[in-house]
Formats: sequence, structure tokens, C-alpha cells
Amino acid sequence: MQKPKSSGQAVGTAAAVAPDRSVEFVLGHAETPDKFSAALAKLFAVRITEVALLRLEKGLLRFLCPSELKTAGSIPVTSSTAIAAHTATTRKVELFNSFVKVKHASVFETVRLANPENADEVDQCTIQKLMSAPVLDAQKKVLGVVQVCRKGYDPQNAGPDFSTADLQQLELAASVLAKMPFMAQAR
Repeated sequence: MQKPKSSGQAVGTAAAVAPDRSVEFVLGHAETPDKFSAALAKLFAVRITEVALLRLEKGLLRFLCPSELKTAGSIPVTSSTAIAAHTATTRKVELFNSFVKVKHASVFETVRLANPENADEVDQCTIQKLMSAPVLDAQKKVLGVVQVCRKGYDPQNAGPDFSTADLQQLELAASVLAKMPFMAQAR
């Protein structure tokens, strides 16, 4: 399952220079986790299964998207091997363009994700590149984590590297996500 590199690069470059106001406008109108994930996937030119939204509930990060991961379990924020937990505890954005070299918990990567763009395909490639951002409320308390990845059989097949401009866009998206009603739950 290969993504065309040329279209991914063109859209990825365009996403990095999208005006902040238009990003905020589009994401601000995505009133459900699924719609928000779809808008983020479009912004970063990735598949919807390459976007993860996690909400902090009683010390656990629980998946809102992809839907298959909702029942697969949760991530304790005390985990020393989960990147999402690290992002939540440090409250810092993270970027990994060589993610396969990063020691991390990979249990959720084994869950078979249906590819809604092509219902006959199942997304089973490895995460090659990953961006992770904390979702913080106005008082800087953690509400959750948002992650965008690029999957592929190897780094070249996964598409272009994420840039610092992409990471800034994800940080902006996290600030919009923090204001969404579906993120407001007991922490």
C-alpha cells in the first residue's frame, strides 16, 4: 500500500504554509473526533488512520480516534515507553522522522486498522515518522495528546519528513482541539 510521493510532498508543503486562521477555522468546525481527525489528515496529507486523538481520563490516555483503538486499551501517563505518555508528562511537542529507531511501546501498532479511503485495504504498515503534541487547556493542564504519523514499509515509502513548520501546525491544531467539547472530560 503505497502513497504517491509526489502528491504527498505537494500537499505536505502546502500544509506547512497554510495561514493559521484558515487552519483554526477548518479545525474549529470539526465538532466530532472523527471529523477533527479527517481534517487533520487532510491538512498533513496523511491517511485518517495516521491521526490519533487521545483524551486524558483518570491518569489514562484513551483513544478517541482511530476508532479501532478505542477498545484496544489505554496508555497510563506514567508509562516510560509510550511516546504519547511522554508528550503528556513533558507538555512538549515531539518530532521523529526516524521513528522506527525510537524505543517505544508498539502494542497499538499491532491493531488492524481499516482504511476508510479503501475499505478493502487494511493499514498494516509500520509507523516511520511521527509528530506528537500535548492538548493543553487555558491553565496548561493536559487534556490529551494528538499524534500524526506517516506509515510505510520503509521511510521513503512513508512519504516526506515532517518539518518544524508541520510541528508548529500540529501545535496550533492541539490548541484548537483543546477547545472542542469532546475533549472536556474528567482528567
